[in-house]
Parts: sequence; C-alpha cells; structure tokens
Amino acid sequence: MNESTPATAAPLARLIDELYKLPGIGPKSAQRLAYYLLRMPVAEARALASAIVEMKERVTFCSICQNVTEVDPCRICVDGDRDRTIICVVEEPLDILAIERTQSYRGMHHVLHGAISPIDGIGPEDLKVSELLQRLRSGEVQEIILATNPNLEGEATAMYLTRLLRPLGVRITRLARGLPVGGDLEYADDVTLARALEGRQEIES
Repeated sequence: MNESTPATAAPLARLIDELYKLPGIGPKSAQRLAYYLLRMPVAEARALASAIVEMKERVTFCSICQNVTEVDPCRICVDGDRDRTIICVVEEPLDILAIERTQSYRGMHHVLHGAISPIDGIGPEDLKVSELLQRLRSGEVQEIILATNPNLEGEATAMYLTRLLRPLGVRITRLARGLPVGGDLEYADDVTLARALEGRQEIES
C-alpha cells in the first residue's frame, strides 16, 4: 500500500503505510488511525512513540515458558508456589492472561507462539515445540494440558503434540468442551475457562 499522492503529505503517507502492516488493519482503518494521530497533541504522540520504543527495548520472551516478560525468567517461572509438575500449553501470550484471570490454575505455562496451519505455511518447526520438549527432559513434569484454541488449527496442533509427547509417558489432557468451537481462548469468560480447566479430559491414545 502506498498512499503517497499529491494530496497526501509524505510523512502522513509513510505513517499510513506502516499502520497498514499491522494485523487486522485495512487501508481505510490505517488512514483513519493516521489522521487521528495527526490531530493528537504533540505530547501525546511523543508518549505513544516512546511507549512503543520502550516496549521493543525492554520486553522480551521468557527463556523457559516463552511468555512475554520484562525479566528473564518471567515471574511465573520463578514463583516457588507454582506446581511445576503441570504445564499448560497455549498458542499465544494473551491466552496465559485469560487462564491466570480464572485464579483456578497454579501450574506452569508454555507458549507455542502460533498453531499449525498449512494454508498459512505454518508448520511444527515454526512453533516453540523444541523448547517444550527441552522442559520435559528433567522428568519433573507429569501432565501436559493442551489448551490450544478449539478451532481447526488448534485441534491440528493438539493432535500433533499428542503424538509427539505420548511416548514420553506424561499424562496429556485437553480442556473440557465448555469452550465454543471455533473460538479463541483469550475471549472466553473466566467462569467458562475455569470450568474447562477443572473438567479437562485425558487424551486417549
């Protein structure tokens, strides 16, 4: 997308192009956001730009669970009160926020950073699967909860992980079916998600 026209100032056109690269932002949305930012007071615009730069410089991924963090390892991974025998595997960091909001889970987490999707060219090698296997080598983990989304990609990812992890002898469970099929974990309400965690079922071989 290139909005550089005689009617559009070059800096504004560049901003529209950059906003258009964001997920879920179409051409019209990029234009509306750019003109909103143009009308924003300079102090607020600088604060926004500073927050983006600070986030990029200070936020990283936990070397253990792959969640976003400002310190490595993250606070969940160093929490001595967490149950280290259980790992809940999710697709995205936002899913951890959803699970933590339920206040009913005290185990560990692991973020895959995506799901298997051949149509999008995403395979197992593009996910944080090897990092998960590394965590299982200590023998401390007894259960893996597969909390991938209840959609086609999430189910494919859960099936792949089940086949991969089954020979390791750990218990493999899946969230109960209270979650809407085709939905995303991050949008589930706290009560539904808590019940799905409590009612998780073992995946049979």
